[in-house]
Amino acid sequence: MGLWHVFYEDWQMECCGTPFSVGDEVSWPMMIVDADAVLGGGWHDQLTKVVGVVEDWDGVRIVRDKTGLMVALGGRDEDDDEGEADGPRLGDPIRRVGLLSVETHGAEWPEVAGRVRAVQVLTQGYAEGTSAAWEPVPGERWLRAVDECPKWFADKAAGKGGDGRPRRRRDAGVVVALEVPGTDSWLSYAVREASGIPHEGAAPGAETEGLPEDALAALLETLSTVRGPGDG
Repeated sequence: MGLWHVFYEDWQMECCGTPFSVGDEVSWPMMIVDADAVLGGGWHDQLTKVVGVVEDWDGVRIVRDKTGLMVALGGRDEDDDEGEADGPRLGDPIRRVGLLSVETHGAEWPEVAGRVRAVQVLTQGYAEGTSAAWEPVPGERWLRAVDECPKWFADKAAGKGGDGRPRRRRDAGVVVALEVPGTDSWLSYAVREASGIPHEGAAPGAETEGLPEDALAALLETLSTVRGPGDG
């Protein structure tokens, strides 16, 4: 079983989502998106790699990862030829690194079913921009572990920053560690490394077998961190 970091944005949950807890079985339509376009970028541990062939599902371009995960493609792939404004062509092999995100609006494609193994609320810092719009501030991001995803997310004033601009801190969604049967991932690799499990010949799901739920959630928390200002 593969472990995948999934970002569930606040507005997606508040609009149409159903709260869930650690240990719940869930099923979501997922898309791999450009991480730099989400909350100003700066993602680190939460990045995901999918490798497969581009397919069509009722007009939606999807990729079936070589380990079994099926997700929609968001945005344009950086390796596309110039002029391919609509993104990768059907049948093309593709390798994409990005952020897995729950997408419950628009077109439909197969959902990914799995078990929630950990949940972290993501708080993002914002500064007032030149047009009075709130802009994500690089390096101002925090994660806190919770047992259950909230339905509603906090948004509050946070004084002024060093540049004199008003600040806000908003709970922008949750980062979920989702265990999906029949797949493998970067996160599963990291868990095997941390647990001293050899990668060669490891049985599917070996990284979570026998681990108490709270111990696994605590381990996963150490593998989902954020970088501060100036971190490489």
